[in-house]
Amino acid sequence: MRLAWLGAAVLLLVSAPAGAEESVAELNKQLANPVSSLWSIAFQQNNFLVDPGRHEDLRWNSNLNFQPVMPVAWNEDWNIITRPVITAYNSVPHPRENVTPLDWTRTQTFGDSVLLELLSPSPKIAGKWLFGLGPTFIFPTANSKWTGQGKYQAGPAGLVGYLDHKFIIGLFPQQWYSFSGAGGSRESTSQMNLQPFAALFFDHGWSVGYSGNVLANWKADGGDVWTVPLGMFVGKIHKFGKLPVKIQLAAQYMVARPDTFGQKWNFQLSIVPVLPKLIKGNLSEPSSLKFGL
Repeated sequence: MRLAWLGAAVLLLVSAPAGAEESVAELNKQLANPVSSLWSIAFQQNNFLVDPGRHEDLRWNSNLNFQPVMPVAWNEDWNIITRPVITAYNSVPHPRENVTPLDWTRTQTFGDSVLLELLSPSPKIAGKWLFGLGPTFIFPTANSKWTGQGKYQAGPAGLVGYLDHKFIIGLFPQQWYSFSGAGGSRESTSQMNLQPFAALFFDHGWSVGYSGNVLANWKADGGDVWTVPLGMFVGKIHKFGKLPVKIQLAAQYMVARPDTFGQKWNFQLSIVPVLPKLIKGNLSEPSSLKFGL
């Protein structure tokens, strides 16, 4: 069924009208830019093949992330970018508890949520360079111990990159430390998500580039700290009527991963509609603010 879904998505990757070429090219650049002034909302389906270890067969761990990007101008020179990531669905395989011999089941429910706030200079200041700095948080919104960590977490986030009319390249790290949440069997956390981003832009809204997030669990034993992917995506912007939508397919292979329940492969589908900017004006001048379409 997953392959059929991905196949159907490929059929949607069709060419934009020739008259829309210039606007599609600009949208392609802005959607690849993590600190763009463009509003968008991403639906990202991840299908991980995980290795349970203990000579068990590989198993699927799937999740659906809901990822709005909502930048608002502080003034003409600075933007505040709000980027929540809500795990709307997480399907996790795990052994049944207190059952012998080993038997497997699956928990399917909400996962934890991330909230990122970045302060970023506009191109008026930074030119083609991309910068961002701010706090990042994880909230224990999962309603099962199998689909979340049960901890409130916070830490710093940053971004540095370069955007040209033909390519984008950069790094986007986030680090979290737990400070509250469920006690008992839920361990404290210290973890990093490092997202390298790189893409080449082509005519008609096409782009290809690197895909994958480098993960580090600083509380794990030495050999289980890192998850390092090698991956590639191909994406296309298409206008459905007046609505621009980016559709992207990606695959990643983890060259380094934990021995137990490490991610081995990920097959990813992203659908990213562009939203109208719902907050216009500058926060530093409340009288300039306008809300709605």
